[in-house]
Amino acid sequence: MERLHWVQHRCRQLLAGDSGRGWYSASDGLPNKSFLDCHSSPQRCGGKRRMVLACHGPHQQEYQAISKDYKSNAIHTTKYSLLTFIPMNLFQQFYRAANLYFLFLALLNWVPVVEAFQKEITMIPLLVVLTVIAIKDALEDYRRYLFDKKVNNNVVQVYCGKQKAYIEQCWKDVRVGDFVRLSCNEIIPADMLLLYSSDPHGVCYIETANLDGETNLKQRQVVSDLPLQGVEVTPESFHSRIECENPNNDLSRFRGYMEHSSGVRVGLHNSNLLLRSCTIRNTETVVGIVVYAGHETKAMMNNSGPRYKRSQLEKRLNADVLWCVLLLIVMCLTAAIGHGLWMKQLKHPIFLVDGETSPALAGFYVFWTMIIVLQVLIPISLYVSIEIVKLGQIYFIHNDLALYNEQLDSRIQCRALNITEDLGQIQYLFSDKTGTLTENKMVFRRCNIYGIEYPHEENARRLEVYEAEKNEAAGHSVTLKSGCSGKSLSCRSLSCNRSSVSLHTLTAESEEEEDRLSNHIQPMTSAFCSRMAKEVVPDPELVRKLNWLCSPLLPMSGISSETPSSLELTYITDFFLALAICNSVVVSSPSQPRHVVPEARTPLKSLEEIKLIFQRFSFSPFSALSTLSPHQIRGSPRSFTSRLFARGKIGSFSTSPNSTAEGSEAGQHNLETSNPRCKPDVSARVEEGDTEKVVDDLKSSQTDPDVEDITRDVDTESYTDDELLYEAESPDEAALVYAARAYCCTLRARSVESLLVDLPGIGSLAVQLLHILPFDSTRKRMSVVVRHPLTGEVVVYTKGADSVIMDLAEAPKGAEQAQEIYSHIREQTQKHLDSYAREGLRTLCIAKKVMEEEEYELWLKRQLLAESSIENREELLLESAQRLETNLTLLGSTGIVDRLQEEVPETIEALQRADIKVWVLTGDKQETAINIAYACKLLRPNDQLLTANCGSKDACAAILEELKLEVQHAENGVTEQTAAGNREDSSSGCVSGFVLVIDGRTLDWALQEELKTDFLELSCRCKAVICCRSTPLQKSQVVRLIRDQLNVMTLAVGDGANDVSMIQVADVGIGISGQEGMQAVMSSDFAISRFKHLSKLLLVHGHWCYSRLANMILYFFYKNVMYVNLLFWYQFFCGFSGSVMTNSWVLIFFNLFFTSVPPLIYGVLDRDTPADTLMQLPELYQATQTSKVYVTFMFWITVLDAFYQSLVCFFMPYFAYAGSDIGELSFGFPINTSALLIILLHQVIESHTLTWIHALVLVLSGGFYFGFVLLFSVCCVTCSPPTNPVGVETLQMSQPLFYIVCVLTTVTALLPRLLFRALHGSLHTSAVRKAAQVDKVESEKYCRRMRRWNVSHSRANRLPVNADNPSLETSTGLVVS
Repeated sequence: MERLHWVQHRCRQLLAGDSGRGWYSASDGLPNKSFLDCHSSPQRCGGKRRMVLACHGPHQQEYQAISKDYKSNAIHTTKYSLLTFIPMNLFQQFYRAANLYFLFLALLNWVPVVEAFQKEITMIPLLVVLTVIAIKDALEDYRRYLFDKKVNNNVVQVYCGKQKAYIEQCWKDVRVGDFVRLSCNEIIPADMLLLYSSDPHGVCYIETANLDGETNLKQRQVVSDLPLQGVEVTPESFHSRIECENPNNDLSRFRGYMEHSSGVRVGLHNSNLLLRSCTIRNTETVVGIVVYAGHETKAMMNNSGPRYKRSQLEKRLNADVLWCVLLLIVMCLTAAIGHGLWMKQLKHPIFLVDGETSPALAGFYVFWTMIIVLQVLIPISLYVSIEIVKLGQIYFIHNDLALYNEQLDSRIQCRALNITEDLGQIQYLFSDKTGTLTENKMVFRRCNIYGIEYPHEENARRLEVYEAEKNEAAGHSVTLKSGCSGKSLSCRSLSCNRSSVSLHTLTAESEEEEDRLSNHIQPMTSAFCSRMAKEVVPDPELVRKLNWLCSPLLPMSGISSETPSSLELTYITDFFLALAICNSVVVSSPSQPRHVVPEARTPLKSLEEIKLIFQRFSFSPFSALSTLSPHQIRGSPRSFTSRLFARGKIGSFSTSPNSTAEGSEAGQHNLETSNPRCKPDVSARVEEGDTEKVVDDLKSSQTDPDVEDITRDVDTESYTDDELLYEAESPDEAALVYAARAYCCTLRARSVESLLVDLPGIGSLAVQLLHILPFDSTRKRMSVVVRHPLTGEVVVYTKGADSVIMDLAEAPKGAEQAQEIYSHIREQTQKHLDSYAREGLRTLCIAKKVMEEEEYELWLKRQLLAESSIENREELLLESAQRLETNLTLLGSTGIVDRLQEEVPETIEALQRADIKVWVLTGDKQETAINIAYACKLLRPNDQLLTANCGSKDACAAILEELKLEVQHAENGVTEQTAAGNREDSSSGCVSGFVLVIDGRTLDWALQEELKTDFLELSCRCKAVICCRSTPLQKSQVVRLIRDQLNVMTLAVGDGANDVSMIQVADVGIGISGQEGMQAVMSSDFAISRFKHLSKLLLVHGHWCYSRLANMILYFFYKNVMYVNLLFWYQFFCGFSGSVMTNSWVLIFFNLFFTSVPPLIYGVLDRDTPADTLMQLPELYQATQTSKVYVTFMFWITVLDAFYQSLVCFFMPYFAYAGSDIGELSFGFPINTSALLIILLHQVIESHTLTWIHALVLVLSGGFYFGFVLLFSVCCVTCSPPTNPVGVETLQMSQPLFYIVCVLTTVTALLPRLLFRALHGSLHTSAVRKAAQVDKVESEKYCRRMRRWNVSHSRANRLPVNADNPSLETSTGLVVS
C-alpha cells in the first residue's frame, strides 16, 4: 500500500513537469532549486550527488570508475609529517607578527652598516622561542598520531569477495561500498546504510554517546522494501544502486534513494543511516554498506578543532604592544637625530670616525642600529610566557577538589585555553533553568484527571525523606541499585568480545578525557531510573477509584456521592494508558536487553469477548466524550463495571445468557487479575503505608483452564516491576512511565508495531502501535496513534506543553450536559496548572482523540506520502502531524518536580553580591520560572516584579514605555529618600528592587530594531531579567544584544542542545554535564558538573587568573622598558652611536633567561586574597572589576615608574664612577647588577604571596646571572669583539664600591614604590584590606575553636588515662588549664 502511494506521488511529480521534479528523480537531473536555497552552504551540500555501489557486486567496472574519488576510512588528525614538520611549523609560527618582527631584526643585523652585535647573537632569542613552541607542537602532534593509529587499527568484519565470507580488517582498510557486519557493543567504523538487522522487525539500536554525549538509545530502521528483506544481505545478492547527497556535516539529516534492479526507488532518510563512532546496542547482528568513509563521515566533518577565543586582556595587550612600538620608534628617531647632530658638530675626533658618510645618512644607519639594540622593548617572550602561565592556571583549576563531583566522578574541563582571565571580568550571566539551576531529575509529584486534583501528599513526604537522606550523604559517592546502575548491554546467546571503547573521532582527546567521558555515561543513564523517580507513592483517593475498575462487584453500601462515575473511570484509565505508551521508552531488564511483544502470548480470545460485551451493552468507555449519552455520563461505577466485566474471571467472557448468570453468581467473589502486582484493595494498603506489596485477598470461586494458560504464559514472559529498566530519551518520559507503573499501568515490552501494557483489572494487553509523531520544538508535543485493544478504535494520545494542548483541546459537539462537564474539566485543569506552576512544577497536559476509520484512512494517505517524499519531507510531516492533532479531548495534567541543585540560592546570591547580573532564559511557563526564581533567591520578597506579556508590537512598545516610567518614578522616589537622609531604606538602590519577567512572544517584539533600545534601557535598570517560553534563537539574540550594545563581558551557562547557541555567542560559555547529553559541553569553553561550581570558578579562580595575568603583563612591560632605557641613556654619552656598555651576551640573555622565570611563577602562584576570603566576600570580585588592574592608566604609570628606576639605575653608578678610569664594560657591570636586583625585588614588592618556590626561583635567577658573568669573564677572551671582557666582572666584585653602588641604587630606585604601597595601604581602606581583617578574625575564631576542642577532648580522655595511670592526673590538669 505504501509503495502504491509513493508511485502515485512520483507520477504526479513527473506529470507536473520539470519544475516539480526533485533532484533525485532522474539520474542526470540537477539539484532542485528549493533544496539549494535551503542548503546553500558549501559545507552542507555539494553541487553533485554521490553514487554508491557494492564493491564486490555485479557492477564491478562502474564501481572502479566512481570509487577512485572517494576517500579511504583512515583518519589523519595530525598537522605534520616527518618531512613537512619543519617547514609547516615555521610557516605557522611566522604567521605571528612578533616572530616576523624579530626575524626582520635578525636579518637586519647581518647588514654591515647597521650591525649592532655579532650576527649569531641576535638569532638566539628567536631561535629559543621557535624551538620551545616547535617542541610543544611536536608533542601535541605526536599525541594525535598515536590516537589516529589506535583508531585506524581497530578491526571490524568486512565482506571479502575472494573468500565469499566476512573477514577481519582494520578500520583504515574499509572503503565506500564495502559490506560491514557488526555485533552488539561494537563501534561503527564509518557511515553505513543499514541493510539488515537480526531483529525480526528490522530495527537496530545505537548509542551516540561518542558523538553527542547522549546515552539514551536511538532507533534505526533497515531500508524498506529490500528485495531480500529479513535475510542477511551479501554483495552477490545486492543489485541495487544508492544515490545520496554529498558528504556534509548535518548529523540529523540524510537524503537519497536506493534504486533496485526492477527500477523501483525507495527513499533514504536519517533513520536508515548508522553514523561513525556510534555503538551498536541491544542488537545481535547488523549489516550495512559504507556510504561515507574517513574524513567524509559526518562525525569527522563536525570536527572543528579546538576552540579559540581572544580574551579582553589579549586585546588590551596588543594595543599596548603598539604603544611600545611607537615608543621604540621615538627613541630610535631621537638617537638618529642626535647622532646626525653629533656628527655635524664633530670637528677634530680623537677616535676613528667615518668621515665620508654624511650626517643624515649616518643618522639613518643609527636609526636601524638602535632598532636592533632596543629590540627588547618589544616583549617577544611575553606571548610564550602568557601561554605557559595559562597552562599553569588551568592545571590548578582542573585539579581543584572544590570543583570535583565525586558522585559523577567528573571534574571541570577547560576546553578553551586562552580566556581564563575573562572569568574574572564577567558582568552579565545568562543561565538556563532546567538542568542548570535544577537537577533535571524529574520525579512525578501530582496530577489532575477529569478536573480533579490528586495531591499525592505521601509522595511529597517521600521526596522530603529522600532530600534529607541526600543531605546526610553529601560528600559521599552514591551507590545506585544494581538494577539501575547502567544499561543492560548483554545480548542473549551472544558473545560480545570487543569492549565498547570510547573512541573520540571528533577530537584527538587524551586517555584521561576518554576515561572521563566513558565513566560519565553510567550516572547519566542511572539518573533516569533513580530511586526517587521509580518509587512513586500512589494517591489513596485515586487508588480507591481504580479499585472500582479492578473489583467492580463490591457491596452496595460502598456506593456514595463520592463514588466515581463511569466517565471519570474512562478518563483515569485513558490518562494512565497515555502515560505508559505515549513515549519512546525502550524496555529492558538485566537478563534481556530489550523486551519485545510476544506474538502468540496476547489473550486474543479474552479481548474478543471484551469487545463483544462492549458491543452488547452499547457502551464504549474509551470513546470520545461527544458519543456519551447523559444516562451513560450519570452511570454509577457499579453499572459501568458490571457491564465491563460479565464474569468473575478477567479475560474469559461469554455473551450467552447462561454465562451472564454465572457471572452474577461469581460476582459474590472478587476478581483475580493476570497482573501479579496489580491486585484489588490497593487503597487499604496505601493508607496503611504498605506500598511495596499488594496482596490479593479476594479470590475467585471458579477457574477457567483457558485463562490459567493465558495467565501462565504472560507471567512466564513478564518480569517483576523492579527488574524492568526504562531507557528514556528524557527524564520527563521516565518519570511519567514510572508514575503509570505505580498505578499498575505498566509498560512491559515494545516493538515497532505493538506495545505490551498491563492495565489494572484487565492484565497484559498488546496495543497495536500505528504511528509515533515524535516531539519537536515547533509543535511542543508528542503523539502516538494506536488501535485500542478493547474497542478496536483508532485513538490518538498526545502529551505536550499546556500552552499548546489547551489551545488544541476543544469542547465536544453533542449533549449540552457533556459540554458543561467538559468546560468544567477544562476550567479546573487550567486552575490546577497555574497552581502547579506557582509551586515550580513542570507541567504537561495529556489529551486524546478518537478517530473514525474514514478520517484515519484519509490522514494515513497523506502521512504515507509525507513519509515517502524526498523533497520537503520535514515540512510535509509537520503539516500532517498538525492536521492530526486537532479537536483533542483533554484528559488531565501532570506536575513533575525538578528540584534545585544544591547551593544554587547561595551561588546566585554570591554572584549578585559580586555585581554580576543574573538573567534566566528558559522555555518553561512564566509561573514556573517565577517560582524557581524565588526558590533560588533571584527574586526576593521585597523585589518588585515587572511583567511584560503582550500580543502585538504596539502593545509591546506601550508596555515597555509604561514599565520604564514606573522604574523611573521609583528611582526618583529613592533619590528623594537618599537626599533626606533615609539611607537605610534605599541602601540597596532601585536597580536591586526590580525584576523583569518577559514571555517569548513579547521578547520577539522587544528584540526588533525599533524596540530593542527601550528593552535594553529597561533591563539595565532591573536587578534581574527572566525570559520565559524563549526559544534557542531568542536566547542567543538576547546574549548578543547585551554583549554588543552594552560592551560588557557576558557568560552563558546551560546543559542542553537548546543552550548551544547562546553558549557560543557569549564571551565565556560554560556547559553543565547533566542529563541532556554533552552538546552544551562540547560547545563550551569550560564544562562543570554543578551550578554551584560557578561561584568558586568565577569569584576565586576568575579573580586570581585576571589579577595574576594583568600584573604579570604589567611587570613584563616594566622590566623591558626599564632595561631598554639603560641602553638609551648611555647613548647620550657615546654620541648616539648605538654602542652599549655591556657585552652583547649579557644583553641578550638578560630578558631571555635571567629575568624570565620569576614572572612565570608570579603569574601562576600569586594570590592577592585567600580563597576563603574571596568566597565570603564576593564584593572583592566587584572591586577587581572597578579597579581594573590592567588598564591604559596603569600601563602608563608602569612605564613612568620604569623610566624613573632606569634613571636612578644609570646615573647613580655614573656619578659614583665619574672621573675614574674604568672602561665601558666595568661601568656597565654595576648597572646590570643593580638592574637585576631592582627588577627581582620589584616583583617581591608587588607579589601578594611569597612561598619557598618564589624564594628558590629568585635565588636561582640571581645565581644564574652571577655564575654566567663570572664564567664569561674568566673563560671568554674573544666572545664579544672588539671588546675584551676577561677579568672585568671579577675585578669589580673584588672592590667594595661595587657593592655600595648596587645597594644604594637598588634602595633608591625601589623606595618610591615601597612608600606608595605603604601609604596606599594606610590611607585607602580597600576591600582587600577588609578581607585580610576578616581572614584574621576567622583565623582567631579557628584558634579559639581548636582550643575548645583540645580542652573537651583532653577532659574526655582524662578518666581512662587516670584509671590506668593515677599519677598522671595532676599533670593532665595542668595541661588543660
